[in-house]
Amino acid sequence: MAFHPQDINDLIKVIVLINFDKSVESLRGHLHRRLNKFLGREPLQRVSHNDFNETLDEMVREGLASMDGEQIQLSSRGKVLSKEFKSLLFKQEPILEITAGLSDGSIAGLIVIVSAYVANLGRAAALYAAALTITAVALTGIASLLMGGKTEDLADLLTLRRLMEHDLYNIGDKEERERSFLLMQDLFKVLRSEINKSNLSSALIFMVTCILSGLIPVGLDLTLPQPLGIVASLTIVLSVVGVFLVRYRSKKTGIHWKFLVLETFGLIISSVIVSLLLGSGF
Repeated sequence: MAFHPQDINDLIKVIVLINFDKSVESLRGHLHRRLNKFLGREPLQRVSHNDFNETLDEMVREGLASMDGEQIQLSSRGKVLSKEFKSLLFKQEPILEITAGLSDGSIAGLIVIVSAYVANLGRAAALYAAALTITAVALTGIASLLMGGKTEDLADLLTLRRLMEHDLYNIGDKEERERSFLLMQDLFKVLRSEINKSNLSSALIFMVTCILSGLIPVGLDLTLPQPLGIVASLTIVLSVVGVFLVRYRSKKTGIHWKFLVLETFGLIISSVIVSLLLGSGF
């Protein structure tokens, strides 16, 4: 199987892979109906029975799936490819949103905590400042994700479509080439809609992670007796940033966590210091 489709069967393989649910198995007829319904073309049978059956046979030969009668199940290789294609085409891995939410919320929370001590704010004033600051950070981030993130995702999708269409021009059979382009058109219409949904869910993920990572340490600092409050709040921040955020970035980037610890803490501490300096007017 080629990453860029060389024929209509390669294109159908991609559609088959992204239509398996978490059980990674399905009945042949049910999967075929799901494909056509996914493309919004069930009455027209855009993916014909012959094309569908040929594609499944190729997937079995390539070790992507196995068949037992009418039952189709993805192999370990097929599962990996299914997950990667879903992540690429549906933007189902909200890496930016989780990373940004945790780092922005932690920075906002630290700024509020340190500012409350420097300015000797009361509990009510500190709570108001925390709610205002963290909400403003969350709303700003959401606006950036819904506008900038959506634009970037759609631009990436358009680039991917052009690259895939370039390979489809090499199909010699005119009828198959035309069917491939129609199938490609249907696929990317669906993907545009899915990306719009994904951006909304990503914005929600960012908002939740940002608010929680900011308000929880502030809440602990304000409710617990001192110095237990400040110790607990800083422990939460260090745990979130040092364990979850660094581990998450390491897993998604393939970079060893040791190289990310100094970078992550350095950026967050620098941001807090600069924000405090700007707030105090030097």
